[in-house]
Amino acid sequence: MKIDILTLFPEMFTGFLNESIVRRAIEKQLVEINIINFRSFSKLSNHQVDDTPYGGGGGMVLRLEPLIDAIESIQKKDSKIILLSPEGKTFHQKKAFELKKEKHIILICGHYEGFDERIHEFIDDEISIGDYILTGGELPAMIVTDSVVRLIDGVIKESSYQNESFQNQLLDYPTYTKPAVFRGYEVPEVLLNGNHEKIKAWRKEQQQKKTETKRPDLLRGESHD
Repeated sequence: MKIDILTLFPEMFTGFLNESIVRRAIEKQLVEINIINFRSFSKLSNHQVDDTPYGGGGGMVLRLEPLIDAIESIQKKDSKIILLSPEGKTFHQKKAFELKKEKHIILICGHYEGFDERIHEFIDDEISIGDYILTGGELPAMIVTDSVVRLIDGVIKESSYQNESFQNQLLDYPTYTKPAVFRGYEVPEVLLNGNHEKIKAWRKEQQQKKTETKRPDLLRGESHD
């Protein structure tokens, strides 16, 4: 898989690309991630990428020319172009699995007062990570990239995410480690007896209970599509 991220602040991705699972996936050549500063595509003498909005109003709007030129310089027939925006559909685990199947993803990070509305004529999808406003799209780009990369075959063991939260509309089961007793709080006895059938049944029951308590919307099918 190849992921290209268009941004005005490429330095923000330095730590993200050089730590943990993402770094290992890159080193294994399971994913190629490129950070592209679309300011370099500006044809203006001062490399300006924004301008005042038609009709007046506060803030600056990102110009189309540098963005579209950047997109078209890397776009292939199988590219999936995604705008990161609070107006998009909320990102979720199902979407991460869908994106995992793509060969080439282009993520566009916004800034200032947003994009010229005509950007929607040049994209395939629009994603939001939640109903709140951030300074820019860099953090959402990292979140989407991280959630997708870890699902790529060979990055982590499949068993590591088979029972994670949001698989089958349920939260993950509770987990414990040593010591068995900490300040009077004990690990459930069922996890200590070595009976794997009972452990499996207990974990399934706990997933259901946890979801009913913390995220009943998932059981009602109210999560975002």
